Amino acid sequence: MFRALTLAIFFAVLPGAASGQEPGVLHVKVTLTNAARTSMPVPRHALLISDNPPTSSPRRVVTAPDGTANVRLPPGSYTVESDEPVALDGRAYQWTRTVVIAAGRDVVLELTSENAEVGAAAPASGSSAPAANDASLLLPQWQDSVVAVWTPEARASGFVVDAAGLVVTSYRAIGSASAVEVQLSPTVKVAARVLVADRARDVAVLWIDPATTASVRPIPLDCAQGATRPFTRGQRVVAIGSPLRGSKDSWFGEVVRVETRIGVADFRLPSGSTGGPVFNPGGGVVGISSVVDKDAGIVPVEDACEVVRSAEKAMQTAQRPAGTLLPVEPLWPFPADALDAAAKRSVGNLSSYQISSSDFDVVFLTPVSVYGAQQSAQQANARGGGGSTRGPADFGSWSGYFADVPPVLAVRVTPKLTESFWTTVARGAASTQGMALPPIKHFKAGFSRLRAFCGDAEVTPIHPFTVEQRVSETDAVREGLYVFDPQAFGPHCKAVKLVLYSEKEPETKGPEKQDTRVVDPKMIERIWQDFAPHRALLATTRDSRP
Repeated sequence: MFRALTLAIFFAVLPGAASGQEPGVLHVKVTLTNAARTSMPVPRHALLISDNPPTSSPRRVVTAPDGTANVRLPPGSYTVESDEPVALDGRAYQWTRTVVIAAGRDVVLELTSENAEVGAAAPASGSSAPAANDASLLLPQWQDSVVAVWTPEARASGFVVDAAGLVVTSYRAIGSASAVEVQLSPTVKVAARVLVADRARDVAVLWIDPATTASVRPIPLDCAQGATRPFTRGQRVVAIGSPLRGSKDSWFGEVVRVETRIGVADFRLPSGSTGGPVFNPGGGVVGISSVVDKDAGIVPVEDACEVVRSAEKAMQTAQRPAGTLLPVEPLWPFPADALDAAAKRSVGNLSSYQISSSDFDVVFLTPVSVYGAQQSAQQANARGGGGSTRGPADFGSWSGYFADVPPVLAVRVTPKLTESFWTTVARGAASTQGMALPPIKHFKAGFSRLRAFCGDAEVTPIHPFTVEQRVSETDAVREGLYVFDPQAFGPHCKAVKLVLYSEKEPETKGPEKQDTRVVDPKMIERIWQDFAPHRALLATTRDSRP
């Protein structure tokens, strides 16, 4: 899934710089070339920036996952130097460069293998041999092998372990889902087949079309070692994952305790990152990231190897997964100024985007309406009158997905509340005895699935999410939250039709109940116009390409 990379920008006026002048921006990019002549970014590289002559302590800046950093500086002369060397292929690289910042101007500083000071890498901890690679370089080395894993209920990370298309992830991260999709990049997502889901070992192995992973280098599990390698307290580890919000990243930590065979580390993984590989500083895989009582857990690599062997046997009789590319989110975000302008005009009132069937209430959610609902919820909370936590801005476990207001159309399907016949009779009987009981309502048939049509063509959703909302300690209601491309429905459709399916009745196990609704063309036009600023942005982007 695409998310724009946010770079750290430091707004600081260093002593000794000229006052009253517009600052400039220093754009730093750090890259190294390995033995295979492949250029790779250097993430997490610490740089010290001091003014010339120095008037205060240097400012410390750390590069982002793509090896870049943007620093806002007053006009003047500055020295940029590495805080510590970075090791690659037995060599240590560090930089010391002088730059001049002019008022209101941008300066680009590229730190590469060619302009670095190069020496021998220091020995690895506990060894006389020099360190081969800095642990920070694990991310650029393996980020293409780490994938996002989507199910209707959850979002996790995983990683390719075999050229045949095997993907390993955490069982706890995806649960017992049978419908799973794997996203390798912002533009490539395919359906996956669950070969083995081992709850006891907390490992799931997925299978995707091998052609999709042809250009991906599998991450070796080193299953041939045989001997169990237990975790030890204080052991340094590096996790790589694909978070729900943001780009693929790495996290550094130590094992703080061991529970049975599971290691527990002190790093905090953002939502969607569990299920990815965990390495030792030398680059060997030690396990899969998971969760242990809300802490970051590490499933040992030996358990992953056992489940992979079972999956390889299951491949022999399983049907090969389809390699058809699935829809993905648009690469460009919705213009923020358009959202602010729409919110000020109170555009996107949800009552104008709702339809109903016999069993469900359906609402169409555009970025305009989602943003407006979020603003209203924030204002209510600020006034101390938030009231019920349920509302149009509450998406349950998928609230993180909508936090950045993605440029998509969401269709939310919620079962209606109703009072059963016998409950009504009971209330009537009670009223004859002088007892006034309020209506006792429950949800009608639960949501099963949704199909959407533009004319006669069925539209595949980007994500067929479901949301489980708790209504009591024992009961929950299942809602549909289907995400579509913003261009999926519009004036080009002769008609827009939704087919809603209810869950099968447990008593009868009969077929799903089907309900068809044709959406008012005026509502489709409203939805289409909500996305006009995004279409204009895409048109401008296309026109500006060389």
